[in-house]
Amino acid sequence: MNNLRQQYNEKVVPALKEKFGYKNIHQVPTVEKVVLNVGVGDHLKDNDYFEAVSKTLARISGQKPVLTKAKKSISNFKIREGMVVGVSVTVRKDRMWDFIEKLVKVTLPRVRDFRGITSKSFDKQGNYCLGFKEYLPFPEINLDEVEQLHGLEVVITTTATNKAEGMALLTELGFPFKENMKNDNQ
Repeated sequence: MNNLRQQYNEKVVPALKEKFGYKNIHQVPTVEKVVLNVGVGDHLKDNDYFEAVSKTLARISGQKPVLTKAKKSISNFKIREGMVVGVSVTVRKDRMWDFIEKLVKVTLPRVRDFRGITSKSFDKQGNYCLGFKEYLPFPEINLDEVEQLHGLEVVITTTATNKAEGMALLTELGFPFKENMKNDNQ
């Protein structure tokens, strides 16, 4: 079993059960999936860009990415229905736990001038969205092989029912939120 999943079962579940007063362990929120997403922006007609992004996402996630196509045409953005507008990967189960552990313990500390992540990126259901301006902090990336830099979005979907539960879950899993880092330094 993954270290982070074992930590979740042994420490996080009892802590959240006590904090929120859950009577059943199935009420305790957990992480459902992690979605890695890259929008193509200005590179709509550049097939080399799609290939580079796909290779990057495959290397980071360990899975083959899927091309995201436009559902409808938008003339202002020069997008037609069916055009490829992004690349994404959904990671679940053991790979998801491995990815989250790598994200918290290796990738985030490698970000330049890192001072914690904001807690303002939660939605009403307790899911968290995190953006990277460049994908270089990920340990799978070799700087010599970088073809084109692009951003990356990581969405962590939880079974939490509100922001407080989602924040408590991710905090217990070791996510370095700015607010918690300020409290630790004082």
